[in-house]
Amino acid sequence: MADSDPRPPPRSVPAPLTAAVFHELVDELRALEGRLFLPDVPLDEPSVLEGYKWIFSVLAAGLDAQLWADPARPRFVDIVGPYRKWGGDNADAYYQYAPVDPVRTYVVTGRKGDADYLSLTVYGGPSDGRYSERIVGTVNDRALEIADDGTFSVVLSPEPHQGAWIRLEPDAVCAITRDYLADPVGGRRAEWHIESLDPPATRREDDADLARRFRAALTWVRDQARIVPIPLGTPNTVDEPYGVPSQTFGWAAGDAAYAMGSYELAEDEALVIEGRSPACAFWNVCLWNQFLHTYDYAYERVTLNGHQAVYEPDGSWRLVVAHRDPGHPNWISTAGHSRGRIWFRWFLPDSTPSRPTTRVVPVSEAAGSGS
Repeated sequence: MADSDPRPPPRSVPAPLTAAVFHELVDELRALEGRLFLPDVPLDEPSVLEGYKWIFSVLAAGLDAQLWADPARPRFVDIVGPYRKWGGDNADAYYQYAPVDPVRTYVVTGRKGDADYLSLTVYGGPSDGRYSERIVGTVNDRALEIADDGTFSVVLSPEPHQGAWIRLEPDAVCAITRDYLADPVGGRRAEWHIESLDPPATRREDDADLARRFRAALTWVRDQARIVPIPLGTPNTVDEPYGVPSQTFGWAAGDAAYAMGSYELAEDEALVIEGRSPACAFWNVCLWNQFLHTYDYAYERVTLNGHQAVYEPDGSWRLVVAHRDPGHPNWISTAGHSRGRIWFRWFLPDSTPSRPTTRVVPVSEAAGSGS
């Protein structure tokens, strides 16, 4: 077999528009390596290694959402998971994506499974690969009519429909599902399906259309790269929790409260975080690197949810972030990262949570600190 020719094809080949943007995309991926070594945002070695994988995670998400996606005959596809980390993933949730056309009508059907919380959110904004700018509409399991067998349905359309319905406004571009499980490994994840009621019979792709899709994927990769690596801010603190308004950047949930923090710890130090969660459908805390993805939760507990946490007698909780197990039931491992981000989320909280308090103690004292 002859060796393959590594040179790019001549511009006289068919599909010149697609070929040109394809080469731009390949060059962009090569350039992304530079974001792992920015002098003003230093990364520890584990984060650099994870950064290389992040490059292909955002590419995979961009190809699913921009290149392969078809709003005339959409499908829900997984956009984050144990092997695809980007944009703020976590160990307890499944997220799926489907493109939508604001002039069409869709029926979304599903089955709840063991989810403690699930939702469907439609986002609006540019359709050229840039991140969404606002929440068009959302519905969660508290508002759905869920049958005894766990099934439900939602209509997405520009015109009103009976039952669960989200209006597709003129800038609607995609729908994102969320389902959170107390036991994401052993629990049954929710099932989601989407069907267009008026799809075209056929589709013939041409050079201009495929080039446009590759261009959108390229724009997606560039936009994601501009977000990261994020700075850590003041170490060993947690910021004031906040809710998400309808105007948002990206794909935040519309019925959740969030809080971000950071840690920076020596091998013999532990960060003790104390707080109280309001009544809510689900809450958890995750450790992220500066590329907004969780550490490897297949081997270590780098996230903790409200069902797994052990509470104090008064209903509050005490979490311990440390490099090694201090003997505390709410230990969260740094997985070898000397510094990183802390991310809290509360779904359907009765009120905005109070700001958690933090303090650094010797790891040898963390098991009983404050008791």
